[in-house]
Amino acid sequence: MKIKTLGIPLAVAALLALGGCSTQTVVTLQNGTQYLTKDMPKTKTKDGFYEFEDISGAKVKVRADEVATVREED
Repeated sequence: MKIKTLGIPLAVAALLALGGCSTQTVVTLQNGTQYLTKDMPKTKTKDGFYEFEDISGAKVKVRADEVATVREED
């Protein structure tokens, strides 16, 4: 019984700690489209794309030459 009593608060604390590590980022494309991401996007991949997940959970992949800026949200 003690394991359940201790396990739930520890699991909640771990989830909160992990959530605090993410840094929302704004990715702006050359055409003005902006994406709000959960974390900093992966840098340019070998095939010349940026890959990231937006805040709705959709996976986005754009060509690096279409990206104007990548900055942390204010």
